[in-house]
Amino acid sequence: MGLLRKFENLVLENEFKINYISNCLNIVNYLDISHFDNNKIMVNYKDGIVTVLGKNLVVSRLVSDELLIEGSIDKIEFR
Repeated sequence: MGLLRKFENLVLENEFKINYISNCLNIVNYLDISHFDNNKIMVNYKDGIVTVLGKNLVVSRLVSDELLIEGSIDKIEFR
C-alpha cells in the first residue's frame, strides 16, 4: 500500500475494521449486507465477504458505515 493510500485511510478513517468482544462483533466501513438471518450474516467489504455464523444473531446497530452484530457467534469467515 502506498504512502498516499495509508495517509488517506488515516485521515478519512475508511479502512475496513472488525472488533470482537463478548459475542458482539462491530464491523466498520462495510459496503452492504448480502444475507441476513438468525444463523448467518454475510457482509460485503471492498476486499471480499465476511460471513458470521452462529445462533440468535441480531443486528443491534446499523448505520451507513458501521454495524453491530450480537448473539452466540460460533465462526467468522473471511473470503
